[in-house]
Amino acid sequence: MLRIGLSENGSYSRALFGESFHRLLSTHTGRKLQDKVALITGAASGIGKATATKFINNGARVIIADIQQKLGQETANKLGPNASFITCDVTKESDISNAVDFAISEHKQLDIMFNNAGIACRTPPSIVDLDMTVFDKVMKINVGGLVAGIKHAARVMIPHGTGSILCTASITGVMGGMSQHTYSISKCAVIGTVKSMASELCRHGIRVNCISPFAIPTTFVMEEMSLLYPNVDAQRHMKIVHNAGVLKGANCEPNDIANAALFLVSDDAKYVSGHNLVVDGGFTSFKNLDFPAPDQVQ
Repeated sequence: MLRIGLSENGSYSRALFGESFHRLLSTHTGRKLQDKVALITGAASGIGKATATKFINNGARVIIADIQQKLGQETANKLGPNASFITCDVTKESDISNAVDFAISEHKQLDIMFNNAGIACRTPPSIVDLDMTVFDKVMKINVGGLVAGIKHAARVMIPHGTGSILCTASITGVMGGMSQHTYSISKCAVIGTVKSMASELCRHGIRVNCISPFAIPTTFVMEEMSLLYPNVDAQRHMKIVHNAGVLKGANCEPNDIANAALFLVSDDAKYVSGHNLVVDGGFTSFKNLDFPAPDQVQ
């Protein structure tokens, strides 16, 4: 007979009971990241800011790492004493390394690394018109900065045998045709990077995952919309984004991605690694044939 968590004399193992109780407590008290330290790139606004807020509300101390110095500092100030800010340009490996070292010097640990920084792709829709200089720039930020983030998080997590690394991908990396080629390629690479890194870091007890959000009317997306539709206002831009979804009665919001991030970095996902969590209301799960109704066909 299999007895889970029982010692030879039939009593529960204190260590196992303590671990299980901790997980139960973290699930039900809303403090899933108590005493954890998280570093989030691109956290001055949008998804990064929403996630930083969510992490802090769940007991974490968060380092806001962003190239936007004024906005980043303002965000950290608004989030309170458990938030701090460091300037970070993810195209510079030294900046990423310094941000990781800052987490260690300030908090003596780094439990969570969320590689969220990225840029949109303002390249022509046709591959024949692609400017390779722009392509290289996007890849350096969206992929190179992410790889460097994983590298430097791993260097401090490996000695401790634990850690959670998260990356922002996109539904444009799941299906083709939903953005310019450069952006889509960069997000395909993010998903592949996560799988590749998970294969190594699992041996050190480090989990690596990513999230692929649907379009959200953050500043990031709204700037793109204003270029596509320059003659309409922000409310119309927002409506266009929301109407692109397929799940009736709900829109994708930054907090939805923050909730997904909280799940993936917490003990609730302790056995989840190498996974791309798609948050799109089912958009990439199906395609309708749109056949005419029988009574419309002669």
